[in-house]
Amino acid sequence: MTLKIDIDDSAPSYEQVRAQISEQARTGALPVGYRLPTVRGLAESLGLAPNTVAKAYRALETDGVIETRGRNGTFVAAAGAAAERELASAAQAYVERARRLGVAEDAALAAVSDAVRAAYGTG
Repeated sequence: MTLKIDIDDSAPSYEQVRAQISEQARTGALPVGYRLPTVRGLAESLGLAPNTVAKAYRALETDGVIETRGRNGTFVAAAGAAAERELASAAQAYVERARRLGVAEDAALAAVSDAVRAAYGTG
């Protein structure tokens, strides 16, 4: 596992850790079942406070990317299917809300496209 913290990045350190682990898990660079370093170990190797890494791990666990197995450690979870289900559920909720508001299909799609471009910095 390779992580790099960019001190000049506007994203907080915990978010950089979360995003990089999430991306590596999504692409398979970190396979399902891969044991992550301890919070203290990763914090030490990255030069971060343990609370910063703990915050990233909590967010990853909430997202279903990793799972903590008590004293046995923290592992990459089989999150692909869970993430896809959550995304589909969020999309369905958005569509239902847009319809209740009387928003036309093209306007609803445009709103999503704008939000995605803004979130991913592509627009």
